[in-house]
Amino acid sequence: MTTDITAEDIWEFLEDVKDPEVPVLTVVDLGVVREVNHIENDHWQIIITPTYSGCPAMQVIEEDIKKRLEEEGLQIDVKLVLHPAWTTDWISEKGRVKLEEYGIAPPQDEADKSVLFGEKTIVPCPKCKSKNTKLVSQFGSTACKAHYQCLDCQEPFDYFKCLK
Repeated sequence: MTTDITAEDIWEFLEDVKDPEVPVLTVVDLGVVREVNHIENDHWQIIITPTYSGCPAMQVIEEDIKKRLEEEGLQIDVKLVLHPAWTTDWISEKGRVKLEEYGIAPPQDEADKSVLFGEKTIVPCPKCKSKNTKLVSQFGSTACKAHYQCLDCQEPFDYFKCLK
């Protein structure tokens, strides 16, 4: 059976697949979906890259991708590739806005080098936009986030670490 489904349709269907750790982001927003390849007829291959090797969410993401696309009557192979390594540059602009609206500071343009060089990364508060914030812990609710506090509004918040 051959359908008229295109790669563009597949990308649109993938917009329904949420990141299990940050559910306001889709796997497309996050940039973990690298390629959509048509194999034959209703058979497609989706290539994904983890945000970091060993990310526990990748198995759930893979299952959710398969489930969503199988709802469309498609055969799906999901292939995990580690090269090139994912970076926070792959998060879409829409995804960065969603993070901030959700209360997570999106990654800044520079990787955090404070541990190596003692230079403080300035992370604006996603709630009040103040730059008067402090790092509470390099380790937040997940390995890809750090925990900060705003010194003006006093609110705690996660920061999605910049990886380059």
